[in-house]
Amino acid sequence: MKRINTVDLEIFVSAVEETSFSKAAERNDLVTSAVSKRIAELERRFGKTLLYRHGRGVEPTPAGSLLYRQAKALLRTAQMVEESIAGFDAGGLPKIRLASNPSTILQFLPVPLARYLATRPDVRVDLLESHSYDVPRMIVDGDADIGIYHAAYLAPGVVSYRYRTDRVGLVVPRGHALADRKELFLEEALDYDFLGYFPRHSLDSFLDLVDRTITRPPNVKMQVSNFETRCVMIREGLGIAIVPGLIAGRYLTDMGLVLLRLKDDWAERQFYVCVRDALNMSQPVSELLEYLRSEGGGT
Repeated sequence: MKRINTVDLEIFVSAVEETSFSKAAERNDLVTSAVSKRIAELERRFGKTLLYRHGRGVEPTPAGSLLYRQAKALLRTAQMVEESIAGFDAGGLPKIRLASNPSTILQFLPVPLARYLATRPDVRVDLLESHSYDVPRMIVDGDADIGIYHAAYLAPGVVSYRYRTDRVGLVVPRGHALADRKELFLEEALDYDFLGYFPRHSLDSFLDLVDRTITRPPNVKMQVSNFETRCVMIREGLGIAIVPGLIAGRYLTDMGLVLLRLKDDWAERQFYVCVRDALNMSQPVSELLEYLRSEGGGT
């Protein structure tokens, strides 16, 4: 008997789970006739009928049910093998995929990563920049090994540990009507034009965050995702903006800007470091996770 490839097994599993050749074809980006041909070839190889065909679709025979269970186990094993091998670079050295939101990368990661990698010259870290709301999904889907995100609540589907906190503030140019204020609520600045992005990245998500602390949405004149560019735009008088305090501090003197403390509770953000399975990690991933947790002071 010829060896069966995992593609055939994936198609067979899809047909059983979808109870339909056409739906299995959509799931595998194939045409229905290709799925039917693959299943027929499997049945020819085994010399057994694996699926009953009827007007409502398909369902497995007893032999097909056994193949389905074993195929699922084999595909899970194959996925685990791929994920394990993905933990190494092209030269066979350990690789860690670290997904993080941009503000964490700028504020917190350069120093600890430099210190960690100095102790593990055989390890490579791939730093994947993403939005906080995407990071846990990347961990669940196996697209990253460790993730860092900020949120009001723990993300479902991952194991999260407290990492760091920061506070966003309002950045205005010197000479602005608000520049002499030491602190204020965001509500007090709504008469002025704003530059996006906002915490949580989209205006709608930001409005959900601030909820009833403001009486109307800010007037967003321009969306500017890069922090340095945003500060340049503020300097040129194009608007004021919410910026993480530690990042804004880099530009205040050189660009003639002022950072005002936002008194709103939501201005303080909690960051978490997360993994998919705390009991099933490679040694390099486990080591970096513990290093980040101890360095960040989280529990």
